Amino acid sequence: MASYIAIFLVVLFSYISGDASAAGNFYQDVDITWGDGRGKILDNGQLLTLSLDKSSGSGFQSKKQYLFGRFDMQMKLVAGNSAGTVTTFYLSSQGAMHDEIDFEFLGNLSGDPYILHTNVFAEGKGNREQQFYLWFDPTKDFHTYSVLWNPRHIVFYVDGTPIREFRNKESIGVSFPKSQMMRIYSSLWDAEDWATRGGLVKTDWSQAPFTAAFKNINPDGCSSDVSSCSKANSPWMSQELDSINQERMRWVQKNYMIYNYCTDVKRFPQGLPRECTAS
Repeated sequence: MASYIAIFLVVLFSYISGDASAAGNFYQDVDITWGDGRGKILDNGQLLTLSLDKSSGSGFQSKKQYLFGRFDMQMKLVAGNSAGTVTTFYLSSQGAMHDEIDFEFLGNLSGDPYILHTNVFAEGKGNREQQFYLWFDPTKDFHTYSVLWNPRHIVFYVDGTPIREFRNKESIGVSFPKSQMMRIYSSLWDAEDWATRGGLVKTDWSQAPFTAAFKNINPDGCSSDVSSCSKANSPWMSQELDSINQERMRWVQKNYMIYNYCTDVKRFPQGLPRECTAS
């Protein structure tokens, strides 16, 4: 019975949250930074498209930097045979010791599911991948992808459903992003050497140009100095997952997670990362 309740909750919240993002304006919020015209802002700033062809992909970044917040983006991914392509939505600082919070969508052959690849970097260290299938076709309509980032934890959401949580475990020596301001980035690029089945399936350039669409960007974060952001009095600064959301996340991970670095003992023969074994 509990599993059926969880399924109902996922469907219900997906329906409620699909259009929940506050409508931002891309002219005000972002700059298209590369792609030589392949990135376009349309509909008076309400829609942005990125395209990829054999010559180049494209991308954009937020005008502001943030330390902590809730960041929503509605995306409609490349349809059809998207093998070899990667569409991203992430936050990142700069430099070798950078912090980063990643959504990466790995394309696939027509009819096969996208893989949602997530990762967290802190002070230049990543290797914290979790991968998921989605419970819908992300190419048919816009869906909301969100990051909650505060001093306690990072939570990844899909249509309001939490799929992953990375908690602050600095108390046991695990680095956590909390002192570097980050920009929002999105891109569409070719990664045929690794993206689809480890690079076995290459990009079919006869299908180009590939296009992904974005709308309703909502960067609700602190964009002042680090000291002020650490003291920010906003709802997202103390937000935690309640019992219902924890149950929803467990359901997603049980049914849709396809890779978890915290269970990959072959990859870490000397022992799993410290955050994986701490309660």
